[in-house]
Amino acid sequence: MPRPASLVTGASSGIGAAYARLLAADHDLVLVARRADRLNRLADELRAIGATVEVLVADLSSPDGLDAVTCRLAAGDIRLLISNAGAGGYAPLTDVAPAEVDRLLTLNAVAPIRLARAALPGMLAANEGAVVTVASLLAFSADGNDPLLPRRTLYAAAKASTVTFTRTLADELAGTAVRALVVCPGMVATEWNGGSGRRIPSAMSPEDVASASLASLRLGETVCVPGLEDQGAALKALREAESTLMNRGARPFPATRYQ
Repeated sequence: MPRPASLVTGASSGIGAAYARLLAADHDLVLVARRADRLNRLADELRAIGATVEVLVADLSSPDGLDAVTCRLAAGDIRLLISNAGAGGYAPLTDVAPAEVDRLLTLNAVAPIRLARAALPGMLAANEGAVVTVASLLAFSADGNDPLLPRRTLYAAAKASTVTFTRTLADELAGTAVRALVVCPGMVATEWNGGSGRRIPSAMSPEDVASASLASLRLGETVCVPGLEDQGAALKALREAESTLMNRGARPFPATRYQ
């Protein structure tokens, strides 16, 4: 029986590599990242256990890299897209160079949308598939004044965009066999951000993030917060707050405080 094909971005380490190792038992893989040496080592490891692995070296923050991966997805054979590549770029907005603003937003916000757009026609034609995008709990941190949180204007904005994109995409895909899921972990024990996650005892392992999200996909969820026990109640409260803002705010006259 043919094995489904999965494409994983940011696959050279951390959460992306964890996804690749979990999927290798029953998926053929296309591994995408910037670092060819690491990708090739991982590919050799997975081939040794019987996986068919294709390596695609690409930087998703660049037009050429993004075009290369969307072109590969347009072939139509990918049934599971894992959009995991990202970068923090933590700094006050005024300290970020304009070119770096463009690079970070392309990688963290634009690339997942472009990749999903490229992958979906093949999935819909085959009547099967899923798009899984890794965001962050920082997507929900706009009102957070915790001094331990990083300066995150660009990163939080990009990940909030990803959460909203995935939720609305899931609604668009309702009635089809294609799914969309966004994963929002907290701190993860990887080398990302200079390895800070590895030094925090409460950080989740990348393997647990990946396995929890694949279980979430099987459960039919649209949002996965891997460490949250009562996720249903939290998401219900979020939807109710959104409904209040949308329904009560859409009036033809200003609120009394503005009159």
